[in-house]
Amino acid sequence: MLMQISSKLFLFLILVIDFNLFAEAPDPVRGKNGMVVSASKLASEVGVEILKKGGNAIDAAVAVGFALAVTYPAAGNIGGGGFMVIRLKDGTTTTIDYREKAPLNAHEKMFQDSAGNFLPQLSQEGTTSAGVPGSVAGMIYALEKYGTLKLKDVIEPAIRLAEQGFTLDYRLTQSLNYFYEDFLKYPSSQKIFTKNGQPFNEGDLFVQNDLANTLELIAQKGKDGFYKGEVAHKIVNQIQSMGGGITLEDLANYLPVERKPLISSYRDYEIITMGPPSGGGITLIQTLNILENKNFSKDDWGSSDYIHTVTEAFKFSFADRSKHLGDPDFYQVPVDNLISKKYAKELFNKISDKAIPSSQIMPGEFFSLNESKETTHYSVIDKDGNAVSTTTTINSSYGSRIVVEGAGFLLNNEMDDFSSKPGEPNQFGLVGSEANKIEPGKRMLSSMTPTIITKDKKPVLIIGSPGGSTIPTVVCQVILNYLDFGMDIQQAVNAARFHHQWLPDQIDYEEFGIAKDVLDNLIRKGQIIGGKKILGRVEAIAVENNLYLGATDPRGFGAAIGY
Repeated sequence: MLMQISSKLFLFLILVIDFNLFAEAPDPVRGKNGMVVSASKLASEVGVEILKKGGNAIDAAVAVGFALAVTYPAAGNIGGGGFMVIRLKDGTTTTIDYREKAPLNAHEKMFQDSAGNFLPQLSQEGTTSAGVPGSVAGMIYALEKYGTLKLKDVIEPAIRLAEQGFTLDYRLTQSLNYFYEDFLKYPSSQKIFTKNGQPFNEGDLFVQNDLANTLELIAQKGKDGFYKGEVAHKIVNQIQSMGGGITLEDLANYLPVERKPLISSYRDYEIITMGPPSGGGITLIQTLNILENKNFSKDDWGSSDYIHTVTEAFKFSFADRSKHLGDPDFYQVPVDNLISKKYAKELFNKISDKAIPSSQIMPGEFFSLNESKETTHYSVIDKDGNAVSTTTTINSSYGSRIVVEGAGFLLNNEMDDFSSKPGEPNQFGLVGSEANKIEPGKRMLSSMTPTIITKDKKPVLIIGSPGGSTIPTVVCQVILNYLDFGMDIQQAVNAARFHHQWLPDQIDYEEFGIAKDVLDNLIRKGQIIGGKKILGRVEAIAVENNLYLGATDPRGFGAAIGY
């Protein structure tokens, strides 16, 4: 009898140990009626609040966007821009482009000296770096065309959070204080993002009355509450007093653009993503098209062969990005050529067991880059299956770090995402061409990659990430983890990642992400190993068996909330 009990106890302990071995990542958050995943727990709660009130995914996405401007100021914004990919329950797909634009007085050489030398401080700092913001116009456009609720009801939670304040947690306190010295440079920023000139403490109440007033004006007057009148004058006064060029005319003329999504396939799945002026969607599709020619087994994940093959695909995709991508309203982007399966097969056939040096990879010829890592992404799905994937940014962390006096929000520094001098890398190493040169009223190229994946006409995955030039490589790897390697969505998001963007010619990777023998094998294949860094902060939703499974990235401090 004792032996039987001992045997059962031993078997139980083995089962517990085995279970723990396979429980490295927590289970995805489960929901039946809706799911919101964002970089801020408070913003995700706002989205679910809207869904529970009967709003659809677009209503919730807009509410989350305004809430992030309050609770996630490093990247959430009303002073920047973004892209929204929408798939409605009836299968209709569309995208909203509310990327920032160059002011009308911008010109190709505005960030060069008289000798033609690139002056990065002008494109990255101060009000000269600010593009005309698009977030407010874009979110209102999406709400009015595809939402069901009134703007005042959707924006009310953000106003409440700004007016009543919220308690600063450890992460946001650390983030604010990291840029403390920068905020001290500008009285308008010191007023909001310091505690009477001193660093914030964890547990402090963070109240933003000026921002609450701005949001209230938007709630009352819609787009005109931001782009005309009181707020517009505050924006222009702030910018022009510091040497920038945005005018009242620039603000009054800003319009978002509704564009057809890029749609492609990967194995049995349909990929719905953002087209130009986002370069991320094309880069993602081109990479997946190349990799579709290779079948990886489950045991290949993390191997030198897997990392090498994916890296070579990234090189080809980023080389093409450097030459061919820009604002389609100003430049004829060869989209069909870039995302064709035939072209991808030609590129795949060039991949061997030896790395091709980036210096020997030239952009494809069809006819005669790094933006900031402080972007943010959120994914939403409602009870009916309407899905929204949104990525938004003010470029660097806290954008230009300049708050508009009396309006309470930060200006972006997106002008650095143009090719300020074609062939010169921007602050994050991305190289651009004539396609992305500065022109009046033009939208700058982006790497943002909001994406929705379907199978058999049903949503499977809603995904995106911040991370500048790393966005498409991060999104691609999570897609491969989930679709090809069978990880659950939380495991797919948590798994270590690597990155290559053609130039510089090196593989960057995460701490503990690549074992030494794998690194040695990659070096033998001719790959150059770069540095260790955190890559992306993915916010994703998977749909399985009529359940919504949400996963927020442990690299950040967001939340997946379902009901």
